[in-house]
Amino acid sequence: MSQSQYPCAGCGANVEFAPGANALKCPYCGHTTVLETTGARVREHDYLSFVSLPRKPVASLAKYVFVCRNCGAQTESDAISDRCRFCSAPVVAEVSAQDLVVPEAVLPFTVDKRQLREALGAWAKSRWFAPSGLKKVSEAETAKSMYLPHWTYDSNTVTDYEGQRGEHYWVTETYTENGETKTREVQKTRWYYASGTVARTFDDVLVTGTTRVPQKHLETLDPWPLPDAQPYRPEYLAGHETLRYDVEPESGLDSAKHKMQPIIEHDCRDDIGGDEQRVDRMHTQYNDVTFKLMLLPVWIAAYLYAGKTYNIQVNGVTGEVAGERPYSAGKIALAIISAVVVIALIIVLFSLGKHH
Repeated sequence: MSQSQYPCAGCGANVEFAPGANALKCPYCGHTTVLETTGARVREHDYLSFVSLPRKPVASLAKYVFVCRNCGAQTESDAISDRCRFCSAPVVAEVSAQDLVVPEAVLPFTVDKRQLREALGAWAKSRWFAPSGLKKVSEAETAKSMYLPHWTYDSNTVTDYEGQRGEHYWVTETYTENGETKTREVQKTRWYYASGTVARTFDDVLVTGTTRVPQKHLETLDPWPLPDAQPYRPEYLAGHETLRYDVEPESGLDSAKHKMQPIIEHDCRDDIGGDEQRVDRMHTQYNDVTFKLMLLPVWIAAYLYAGKTYNIQVNGVTGEVAGERPYSAGKIALAIISAVVVIALIIVLFSLGKHH
């Protein structure tokens, strides 16, 4: 297996990609090498052409075997980039299109460790009823910088629909209340058959390409500045772990269609018009489908509290934080007691006021 390591021009140690600097930096002597523009462009792949090609399931692929040029040790990993298990030198695999889909784009890290601590500290302070110890999460040295694989899909969609258009009207009803006859205006709805065709172009519908990290918080890291993505080059991965995708592109497209569906349904409702709409049937053609594999930067941190581990994820570009948090039973109880005391005080003052 081919692999890459990048020796420092100053001291010979292995350099790493420095977040926000668009450069490789030596962690020992500080020497920096700016990454020059290569002129490469991010390409989209035609989906129908791709699925017609023979391809091994990614689950059947063997792990990468890295031989560290720093200490000579051998490391097995199913990550595209990792660190030597013995000397922590960064290693990057040269991905072959014969084995799996090669990344087309990468959104480089811009949030460094200092900014990570600031983001985690601000997040911890904003958590209501969090234990006081939560502030220590900003000091987490176990935080890992990872590039996570994501699929993006483009498509020109055309949807035929059938449904109903509801139009409101008002009628006067007579009713009796306490022996007195009264009238009131009541809203009714007339329903009419409706059908039509709507079209929409989708660009870069984003789908997570890995199941190896907690999924429930990943989507809350949106939005990603996807237009800032750069053509893939392995130097961006040096010093950061990069997971290999385990969600096949076919499954990713199914997920992308699921994300498109409510938007298409909204278009159908707009097309139906009226005061209310019912969409009974939609048939969508997904034309000119293209896709690409993109690597997005995420800081992964873990926080141990009361014997339980809480996972935290931080957007490596925007600093957006998403994750689990513990609750302080003592603070919640104190808040409840305080609320009860305040309510009781209001009642007493109100009673005293009535007697005066």
